[in-house]
Amino acid sequence: MVFQADDYIPNISYDSVIFGFSGEKLKILILEYHNTGTFALPGGFIRKDEDLDRAVKRGLSERTGIDQIYLEQFHTFGALHRSNPAVMRRIFEGQGIVMKDHWIFDRFISVGYYALINYDTVSPKPDALSDSIGWYNFDSLPELMQDHNQIVEKALEHLRNHLDQKLLSFNLLPEFFTMKDLQQVYEAILGENQNRANFQRKMLGLGILERHEKLYSGGSHKAPFLYSFRKVKSDS
Repeated sequence: MVFQADDYIPNISYDSVIFGFSGEKLKILILEYHNTGTFALPGGFIRKDEDLDRAVKRGLSERTGIDQIYLEQFHTFGALHRSNPAVMRRIFEGQGIVMKDHWIFDRFISVGYYALINYDTVSPKPDALSDSIGWYNFDSLPELMQDHNQIVEKALEHLRNHLDQKLLSFNLLPEFFTMKDLQQVYEAILGENQNRANFQRKMLGLGILERHEKLYSGGSHKAPFLYSFRKVKSDS
């Protein structure tokens, strides 16, 4: 048995859209279930003795190997048609687990979270039900189980609508980055090019960047400045 189902809260789950940035493309972490050809977002169930946020952080830590992850709850998915008992049975049977009447095959309400992760710091690890997990370009995702493609679209919509406010929470970039690096993140998320001068003026006007020494790479006399996000001061 992969898990003791009675230890979990019935009929509620979470699904996570884990965004990573490769330097050019916005990527999303996708897993594939054993022996089924079924692709899905990383998700899971909530133990009876843990908070919802803690359950999501636990699941992401197990699959990414990192603990400091920016997470945000963005939507709850409860459409009547979203559950598919046949798919769930196939997933468990692919692992050699046969269960008959159980809440895991009933209707589920899922809480959607998204995470922003530095692509270079993650070594994805599949869970017990999965034989692979890896990064896929947002614009070439496989067909995902149930309503997971819709969950991805909703997460990206939320991120786009609140992008300026989420900058300080970015884990998509290293600690120090160039203005070009930041612009490439914006363009990947928004799906459109940004005017270089206007973008730089906007970012500097937000007052959230610290400027550091220039990045010298050898021969260029027009080395770019390095930036970092300003540290958020505590109220204490």
